[in-house]
Amino acid sequence: MNTIRPCGCKGVRTCLTCEQDFRIEKPSLQQQFQQLEPWSYCTQCQCLYAGWDVGAVQSQHNAHDKSKGLALPGVLVQEQFLSEHEGAQLMRDLDALPWAVSQSGRRKQNFGPKTNFRKRKLQLGAFTGFPASTQYVQQRFANVPLLHNFQTIEQCSLEYEPSKGASIDPHVDDCWIWGERVVTVNCLGDAVLTLTVYEPQQVSKYNLDQVREYEQSLLAPLLPERELAAYKGKVLRIPMPNLSLIVLYGPARYQFEHAVLREDVRERRVCIAYREFTPMYIDGKDKPQGDGVRAKSMVFWRVPESINVQ
Repeated sequence: MNTIRPCGCKGVRTCLTCEQDFRIEKPSLQQQFQQLEPWSYCTQCQCLYAGWDVGAVQSQHNAHDKSKGLALPGVLVQEQFLSEHEGAQLMRDLDALPWAVSQSGRRKQNFGPKTNFRKRKLQLGAFTGFPASTQYVQQRFANVPLLHNFQTIEQCSLEYEPSKGASIDPHVDDCWIWGERVVTVNCLGDAVLTLTVYEPQQVSKYNLDQVREYEQSLLAPLLPERELAAYKGKVLRIPMPNLSLIVLYGPARYQFEHAVLREDVRERRVCIAYREFTPMYIDGKDKPQGDGVRAKSMVFWRVPESINVQ
């Protein structure tokens, strides 16, 4: 079904509402992934151990034998990035802004330039900056060494509601416009990020062919095929605790698809996704196009000034 449905879904994207209303049968991603060998990430050990249940793996931290762990280059999970008070206030501020329906049972608040990933076209569009109530979150990135010089050029709030079967299918974030560091701040609720090795059928999918233009500047080098082979046939589970910061970069960013399964959304979950430019738009051949967006990204407006939620 290729038409946009009232729930916001289109194409292969579905939620519980349209699956029921349009009698859409969608295979269970969880069942598919559970056919693979499961490994879960321990945030204290900073590596993976055998097992599907991230909570169980986390609780067994003191008994972990690191010699049996599996390293995953390109993942940072920083717990308690926000305080409980900050998380509660941030949710009040986000809910004071309008939400727009999105696909797969989600709602969103999107602040950033207008992008056409297929045609690789960038326009400023209606982008006027970000809500001032969220400014301190971006400012706090300066305290995270991995995020040195990170300049947000898109900020997107995402709501996952379990009653809608909210999820996000496996994907790699676009590589033509969004830079290496894929940042998520969890504002409400716990969830899990599920990763599997991406075996490209076509090099242009996700604009992965663009990575060769800036591969030498990556913070973590991509894995050679012989090392990547160790992750094939496995499913990797990364906890995303409430109030935490998650960063994907290097191999985890480019060589794995990531997803949020509907079964892992057990309560209302809200996160904010932050994206930076690729080097071409910062100091490369496309810098003139990027300069206008970067200038707007320095603006933080206060409600009820112009609200452009795309």
